[in-house]
Amino acid sequence: MPHFTTHLHDEAGTNALGAALARALLPGLAIHLHGDLGAGKTALTRALLHAAGYQGHVKSPTYTLVEPYAIQIDKQAVEVMHFDLYRMASPDEFLDAGFREYFNHSTICIVEWPEKAAAALPPPDISVLLSVSSVSDRGRDVELQALSDKGSQCLARLKFAPNL
Repeated sequence: MPHFTTHLHDEAGTNALGAALARALLPGLAIHLHGDLGAGKTALTRALLHAAGYQGHVKSPTYTLVEPYAIQIDKQAVEVMHFDLYRMASPDEFLDAGFREYFNHSTICIVEWPEKAAAALPPPDISVLLSVSSVSDRGRDVELQALSDKGSQCLARLKFAPNL
């Protein structure tokens, strides 16, 4: 399966990667974002949504657990569900909230802290790992891994060249 790694030097790099991902999106994708607090999960999601045409405020769904957004992909309306499961105490909360119904062939689901829902969460098409760079005091290291055919298609469409 395709695998992609890069270093994002600053916020502009995060925005550029978000824009590249927005251009590569496919309806029905499930994207899991992994990383410590402050690693840039919400910033990457915000950049992706704005690049995909969402005009409004994109906030972290830390307290609401999920925020819906409407975007266009190839002139087709697509709903993006942005989850933040940080405050979940158990995978049962994910099931009890009815969140599993959003994972389908047409809705894009972006999930921060997927480990909080563990086995209750449908498997991702793409896993994204963000970490504070061990090379320098600035920037983030990013690893994207396709975990399905749909994820492979998305990463094959990804056109990203970081500013060095």
